[in-house]
Amino acid sequence: MNRELSKDKISPQEQPCPVCCERRMPSIGLPACNNRSERRFPLTPEAVNMLVERGFRVNIEQGAAACIHYSDNRYARAGAAVTDRDAALGCDIVIHLAPADTADIAKMRRGAMLLTLLHPEAQKPAAVKALLARHITAIAIDIIEDDKGHTPFADILAEIDGRASMAIASSLLADTTRGKGILLGGIAGIIPCETTIVGSGIAACAAARSAMGLGSTVRMFDNDVYRLRHAAQSLGPWAITSAIHPKVIDAALRSADVVVVTPTAQPFKVDAGMVDTMKKGVLIFDLTSPGGTAFPSLDAIDLARASAMEATEGRKGRACFINAGSAVARTAAMALSNTFMTLMTSIVSCEGAANAMRMLPGLQCATYTFLGQVVNPVIARRLGMRNVDISIYLTLS
Repeated sequence: MNRELSKDKISPQEQPCPVCCERRMPSIGLPACNNRSERRFPLTPEAVNMLVERGFRVNIEQGAAACIHYSDNRYARAGAAVTDRDAALGCDIVIHLAPADTADIAKMRRGAMLLTLLHPEAQKPAAVKALLARHITAIAIDIIEDDKGHTPFADILAEIDGRASMAIASSLLADTTRGKGILLGGIAGIIPCETTIVGSGIAACAAARSAMGLGSTVRMFDNDVYRLRHAAQSLGPWAITSAIHPKVIDAALRSADVVVVTPTAQPFKVDAGMVDTMKKGVLIFDLTSPGGTAFPSLDAIDLARASAMEATEGRKGRACFINAGSAVARTAAMALSNTFMTLMTSIVSCEGAANAMRMLPGLQCATYTFLGQVVNPVIARRLGMRNVDISIYLTLS
């Protein structure tokens, strides 16, 4: 009887135990930018809300978004924590568009990721050494490439620069006090203003489209014939294109009411003698980096520090404007937010920043400090440091 009971007795069996492993999402810090030449801000409240809904924790420094006219309350309602500067700098990922200084780097978490713009001319040796000492992965967003070889951050900022330059030019020309009181585009019986554009990339085409839309006569110059041909096909027959021949470009500069210089394969410069032959009230926009190098004889007016109207008050003659995109900082924030959302999605899909560095080649080529080493040749040459191939560290780490 006992044997029968023992046969029918239920014995406990091993069963798999369900385990919930919650993946820790990285925190994002948005400190205020203390650099006077950078007015743009990386994320809008709408973008912050989307990141928070995806599990990110966002810390924003109090008053950091005042430059784009968003209050702290808007970011708080979006789910961000409004904190002091130390808490914003102490996150896993810190977004600071201007190069960070040594004081801020000292407050960053060891091994954190810094997303910034490259600005090799503004990189200070002490700041780079501080990044190396704290093993911070510094990534220049403007040279991040997608899987097609495009640079989404640089391209969107270039387009904004081109559009903004013509919007500002149109406004200044129409101003009766500081400008000529004329329209950029002509009307029946009146010849329109002339716009001369050097370069044929994204910024140049954006400026040309805006100028043509307002009715201006547009002349575009570039020695890259293939890129110039592509621009001509994109813009249509209303844009007059030419290679940069000295006599032709000199004649265009003399008659131009607006001049926009964008990046070209060979840096374009106008000497003081040529500047003296240009119109007295000509408006010049230098969209190259660093700004102002195309017209070294003219004082550069930084639109990140003052509005175009304020900067031209009491000024007579020629003016050279730089940082045109900072004049429309809120538009830049919206555009950057869209691009940052794509980047953050890629980082999450790779299950963290460390894996993203290994799996995303476009992120690797944009990194300039990694594991205590300078891995970008431009920064290394600029600062007189030794450059190391990042792929070596990614293979061994």
